[in-house]
Amino acid sequence: MTCHLAQSDPNIMRFSGFRVIKEALTGHRGWGPLWRNPDPQPAYDVVIIGGGGHGLSTAYHLAKVFGGRRIAVLEKGWLGSGNIGRNTTIIRSNYLLPGNEPFYEFSMQLWERMEQEFNFNAMVSQRGILNLIHSDGQRDAYRRRGNAMRLAGADAELLDREQVRAMYPWLNFDAARFPIKGGLLQRRAGTARHDGVAWGYARGADRLGVDLIQNCEVTGFRIEQGRVLGVDTTRGYIGAKKVGVAVAGHTSQVMAKAGLRLPIESHVLQAFVSEGLKPVIDGVITFGAGHFYVSQSDKGGLVFGGDIDGYNSYAQRGNLPVIEDVAEGGMALMPAIGRARLLRIWGGIMDMSMDGSPIIDRTPIEGLYLNAGWCYGGFKATPASGYAFAQLLATDAPHPTATAYRLDRFARGYLIDEKGVGAQPNLH
Repeated sequence: MTCHLAQSDPNIMRFSGFRVIKEALTGHRGWGPLWRNPDPQPAYDVVIIGGGGHGLSTAYHLAKVFGGRRIAVLEKGWLGSGNIGRNTTIIRSNYLLPGNEPFYEFSMQLWERMEQEFNFNAMVSQRGILNLIHSDGQRDAYRRRGNAMRLAGADAELLDREQVRAMYPWLNFDAARFPIKGGLLQRRAGTARHDGVAWGYARGADRLGVDLIQNCEVTGFRIEQGRVLGVDTTRGYIGAKKVGVAVAGHTSQVMAKAGLRLPIESHVLQAFVSEGLKPVIDGVITFGAGHFYVSQSDKGGLVFGGDIDGYNSYAQRGNLPVIEDVAEGGMALMPAIGRARLLRIWGGIMDMSMDGSPIIDRTPIEGLYLNAGWCYGGFKATPASGYAFAQLLATDAPHPTATAYRLDRFARGYLIDEKGVGAQPNLH
């Protein structure tokens, strides 16, 4: 069931090129707020904890696709203040395993129609992602990955050395410990503006009647006879028939308030931006011999990252050893980066699952649902995560592409180990 009621509201502000020109000529006096700032109601049908990308996407799809009403999103800070605004903006669907690739390809398809769907510029740029190959064994592995992608409906191209050189002639092809021998290219991948994604989903959800309640931290759950009745917050008690939790790196802390212990660890993932440079990287490049990935923003800064910090932390900052490791990877791939000055560093809190893949499932408490364990893959999954979580909340049945993301798969032995490194979160 699709909701169209809010679309007909004559007071809703729509964006267009003509509107931008009109506002520029009239002093920009016609712009209004992107969403309301309501007070919480005493009770809702569905309360979603977490006003980041996944929580807002869930609320939007729950209202638009599944006809949900009386929905609230609770955010302890301001909308988009968590990981949705603290990432390297990459979107892709170049996964291998059948438990992951169909889901991320579904997400890619949602990315492609997102801006037209909710009339907001999220700066989705399908500039492509190139995974570099440095050995014969890695070429075989990427050939297998590319075939798995194509079987799931995604695009994939295996490039030889000269094709990669034609794209990026300034990479270190020869005078390196790991010479470049080719690459796996997904042209439909790229980047999106992280803040714009949060704002677009927030605006879309608000237009469909969702209450977006900021500065409202959940302090506890009301649970009776194994069923959740609502949540205690810093703005009072809010009743709910169903509660969905999508709080990324703070999942363990929030779910502990409901008495649940999860197979998740929290680690910091650092990201970096250089000073503005002339255009040099028109896509996204990943180093196949180390964990380093880089793209270039519209402002000219090189945006790059690497491994998580190896210790558990809830701090939104990292430590120097990872900075050194990421810098070494960058220098090995593109020595010219050594002449660029670093502009800023930040960190996001990753909810690292035991196998490196996410969880979208019901919990043992009736009416309490979980969206967590996204590790490095949270931003690129934003559209499909919200859609799949909304379907679970609305129907109690998983989305066809998310059937493997069960909470009990760790106990049952059905791991989705995309990197093949075992049940150790810090290795994913």
